Amino acid sequence: MSSTALAASTGLDFSLAQQLTVVALCALTAFLAHLALAVFNDGVRPFLLDFVQGRTTRSATTAVSFGLSAGFIFGLGAPMALASGVLNPWLLFLPTDILGLLAPKKWLAPLLGGAWGGVVVFGLRGANNLAHGLPVDFLTALQQMATPILFLFTLFPVLAITKQFGKLLGGLAGVVELALVVLTMKVWPDVFAGAPAMAVGVLLLIGFAVARDVRQRRAAERAVAGTVSPTGEDAPVVTAGRPPKNVDPMASLFGASAARLRRHLPLFMVLGAGICLLSQLHVFGGGEATSFLVAKGQYAEAAQVDFYRSLGFIPLIATTALASGAYGIVGFTLVYPIGYLLPSPWPALVCGALVFAAEVLALSWIGKALGRLPSVRDSSEHLRGAIGDTLHLAILFGSLLAAHAMGSGLGILIAGGLYLLNEATGRVVVRMAAAPAAVVVTGIVLNVLHWLGLFTPIKT
Repeated sequence: MSSTALAASTGLDFSLAQQLTVVALCALTAFLAHLALAVFNDGVRPFLLDFVQGRTTRSATTAVSFGLSAGFIFGLGAPMALASGVLNPWLLFLPTDILGLLAPKKWLAPLLGGAWGGVVVFGLRGANNLAHGLPVDFLTALQQMATPILFLFTLFPVLAITKQFGKLLGGLAGVVELALVVLTMKVWPDVFAGAPAMAVGVLLLIGFAVARDVRQRRAAERAVAGTVSPTGEDAPVVTAGRPPKNVDPMASLFGASAARLRRHLPLFMVLGAGICLLSQLHVFGGGEATSFLVAKGQYAEAAQVDFYRSLGFIPLIATTALASGAYGIVGFTLVYPIGYLLPSPWPALVCGALVFAAEVLALSWIGKALGRLPSVRDSSEHLRGAIGDTLHLAILFGSLLAAHAMGSGLGILIAGGLYLLNEATGRVVVRMAAAPAAVVVTGIVLNVLHWLGLFTPIKT
């Protein structure tokens, strides 16, 4: 049995400390969502400003949260947890977004969130055992997603460089990453081969972006210098309107939101401590790729992957937090890699609290910095898009492999047909979650066909 399969078969059996951590953290995140201080879903966060200012109702905001989250919960979060044996943020925190916003009373929100945490830690093991006991074991088949996700995810810096800086630099980055993957597999076989390649790819992207910003700033300075005559008087050149140096539009726009978040700094520090602790317990992975790496016990590689991933989301989380007055439940996700690497729970609690405090206090500064580094800001957007593109292909390919493992051609026909039907009907289930959901449905259909005597399970 592979290490991934072993992790999945023995995972989801939580100790008392792990159970209490999950329940308490779900209660806290639901409470923060109720107060509109933080949510996990980046798409929901912009709607919270209208809710805070009384321009929309709690029920309407809850409906938005449910509509944007349900597909990820049942199509991605639950299948990924069952396949890897490791919890993930879509399974834990998207439901607490909904439950916290739904709760009409402040005291009810943590009760509902804690109840969901209890469902996860006590119910998931039973669902896991039930699914593994079926004639067609679709959870074991779902582990086929691990390899495509881990290796195709390696390419996201290449895609980002290509989109932002063109085919030449993108091709160069691709060659460098491929060489590093081959070298790592040959020289360091115990290291996840994609980790060094991703590191170099992200560094190349940041280097290209910083170089472009420096060139553009120097060009702008030369242009401004050219508008002043040698005598110190303005030359007769008309320049675009520039705001006075003392006016900071970012501060005036985002100041109130940043101040609102700072007023609740103790709550955010507790939140950071809890998320870092959960990561340190190694029952939680912050992303699709890291779930399988954590399941394999490759914590250093998981930390690398989640750190690189965070670079694509920091600008999004910072700007939406400053615009809406609501932070991300997992902050900038920097507590994930820190938690994976720490040796014991107590340092995780301290580090998580300090990291979240630093993030909240630095929000205004980050907003200003992003305004001065447009290429770096654009790089983050391209990174985020590239992550989505690579994961979509990886999850789709891995899901088809899982369907093939369950039912050969018939499995591919059913799972692929469900995926295409979802596309044709306007994506009732979000694209990222559609393929894993199709695999689960395919597994159920194949079991029904087996019970009807119409299908013989494939022996693996």
